[in-house]
Amino acid sequence: MSAIPLVDLAASHAQVREEVLAGFDQVLADTAFIGGKQVTEFERAYADFLGVRHCVGVGNGTDALELALRALGVGPGDECVVPANTFIATAEAVARTGATTRLVDCRADTYLMNVEHLDIVVGDRTKVIIPVHLYGQAAPVEDILKVAGRVGARVLEDAAQSQGARQGARAAGALADISATSFYPGKNLGAYGDAGAVMTDDESLAQSVRLLGAHGSPAKYQHPVLGFNSRMDTLQAVVLNAKLARLSAWNEARRQAAARYHQLLSTVEGVALPVTAPDNVHVWHLYVVRVARRDDVLSSLHADGIGAGIHYPTPVHLTGAFGHLGHHAGDFPVAEQTAGELLSLPLFPEITEDQQVRAASALSKALAA
Repeated sequence: MSAIPLVDLAASHAQVREEVLAGFDQVLADTAFIGGKQVTEFERAYADFLGVRHCVGVGNGTDALELALRALGVGPGDECVVPANTFIATAEAVARTGATTRLVDCRADTYLMNVEHLDIVVGDRTKVIIPVHLYGQAAPVEDILKVAGRVGARVLEDAAQSQGARQGARAAGALADISATSFYPGKNLGAYGDAGAVMTDDESLAQSVRLLGAHGSPAKYQHPVLGFNSRMDTLQAVVLNAKLARLSAWNEARRQAAARYHQLLSTVEGVALPVTAPDNVHVWHLYVVRVARRDDVLSSLHADGIGAGIHYPTPVHLTGAFGHLGHHAGDFPVAEQTAGELLSLPLFPEITEDQQVRAASALSKALAA
């Protein structure tokens, strides 16, 4: 019996293969490898998909966060607030600007940023608050914007895991001042390598991001500001254009798969199912359950050929990279507890009912052991 992967990238590639190959041939014929027309087409299409005015393609998701922060004027002496439960890139981008990372705990139900804890860390030096739209659903941006308004801070959405998610009538990535996303291959909208983008309604912010990502150069050999080399590759834009046309259908397939997991696992003792916050339309980048003895359960699943994973095993404050912040175990108790209990089950648009039945059965067996 074949193993079930956590993510099946080959299945999605099969659906776009011919279109992508034809697009690659066109790029090779045009030799427009940097800044080709396909990049412009994707930027416009993704901006329209989210309902924002501007999308600027960049090299990767971490660069997208950093460039957005720099466009907002973040630098040494500033503070940016980040949830402790996130991939390290969110905090890493802050550190790369020279600003200080301030952390807050997550909620115990959705694992999203706990807004009730923001008042503990925000203050006069708070420049930006960065909610992370984790696992496929939007953080409570409306409430975060209220806190930001009280201290004069801006809000940057980390939308790397929420492509196509919505909160009410608006898209995740279009809820605040500016947003950043990653098109890492495993994302709901994934490239065939690294790529990212920054989205905003603010034309001046978009122009700043584009300038900073092109060596600070508005025209060849003109460099009024110090910039970076972070531009979306034209070949990646070909892939993203092909996949964007299918993203809504793929997200709906993910929702159907999540509903099936809900049904299969609803009576399994010892598993806490994921919770969708009110008014959110989830796109299930990950299907994350919570179990005791997580590492033992994970080993059992792997032995049964179930490609489960962990997102994320170590909260930001307990990594060596952020040891300088001076935090200790116990400072963010919810993030710490969930880091040892969260488990991601296989989920991708093409997953079959049989595969999900096998995964649920293997999880039930592991929990009963």
